[in-house]
Amino acid sequence: MLLIQFKNEQGGRQVGLLQDDVVTIIDGYDSTYALAQDAIRGKTGLAALVNARLGSATASYAQIAAAGRILPPLDHADEAHCYVTGTGLTHLGSAGARDAMHKKIGGDADSLSDSMKMFRMGVEGGKPANGTAGAQPEWFYKGDGSIVRAGGQPLGMPDFALDGGEEPEIAGLYVIGDDGQPYRVGYAIGNEFSDHVTERQNYLYLAHSKLRMCSVGPALLVGELPEHIDGTSRVLDASGKVRWEKAFVSGETNMSHTIANLEHHHFKYPLFKRAGDVHVHFFGTATLSFADGVTVAPGETFEVEAPAFGPALSNRLEIFPTEFAKVSTL
Repeated sequence: MLLIQFKNEQGGRQVGLLQDDVVTIIDGYDSTYALAQDAIRGKTGLAALVNARLGSATASYAQIAAAGRILPPLDHADEAHCYVTGTGLTHLGSAGARDAMHKKIGGDADSLSDSMKMFRMGVEGGKPANGTAGAQPEWFYKGDGSIVRAGGQPLGMPDFALDGGEEPEIAGLYVIGDDGQPYRVGYAIGNEFSDHVTERQNYLYLAHSKLRMCSVGPALLVGELPEHIDGTSRVLDASGKVRWEKAFVSGETNMSHTIANLEHHHFKYPLFKRAGDVHVHFFGTATLSFADGVTVAPGETFEVEAPAFGPALSNRLEIFPTEFAKVSTL
């Protein structure tokens, strides 16, 4: 089941079930958030509630997207109550990449870089038995709901950035119930978008490199994540021609951690179990155009696609100006 949030022609918000190009409107709801909260409070599955509230009105996804009316698949009315976070060094990549990575992490742990040590910890302990905690993954904070962009919206790179590169990933989307329990609403394809040049200057700059916009959607996949996900990441030039393209894989079969382990190490902190909050949590990637020597220029477009998630996620790169952050004394 795929859900989307969008604005209708009058500017009002709606939620719909997406099947091919047909969006069937869900009656009585103007947000995925409200739908999820009712499912939590009613102790029912989200899919069951959607099926019970499907109306007769429909819309064309292609027309909604062409008009720029797609919204992120889950958001919060107060952007400060949406956390955007992620985990890295979690994916094994292609068979060739896996073989090369295993050679890198073999031997004496003291000879490994911090990144390779972290990756090795995940390979050795990221998939514990059900109900137990495994190795901690790399974790980072990206921002709040104000940085999330929908499909079709531009991704803004600050003018002080040294790079703006895509990271095709799967994100988990969560709502914290009134009981302080995290509830996974579903999954979405995402572009985590980072500054890889800054990060490579010094790994301690990772936090700076991640404080960027990101994009998620267009659709939310309700239910369990398939064990194996096939996707394609592209960079299109200003004329719309593909100038870089590469397949990527995700899902637990292709990861060194289980989803449950990544979720545990995020939601074990009481800060992240505040009733009513929304969480967008990226699960990592193994495929980057940056790794192939590609520098994306303003006016070019990122496209991330995986059939399991419906329509492709497309965002044009832009640069926005920044000023010196002068602080005044009271």
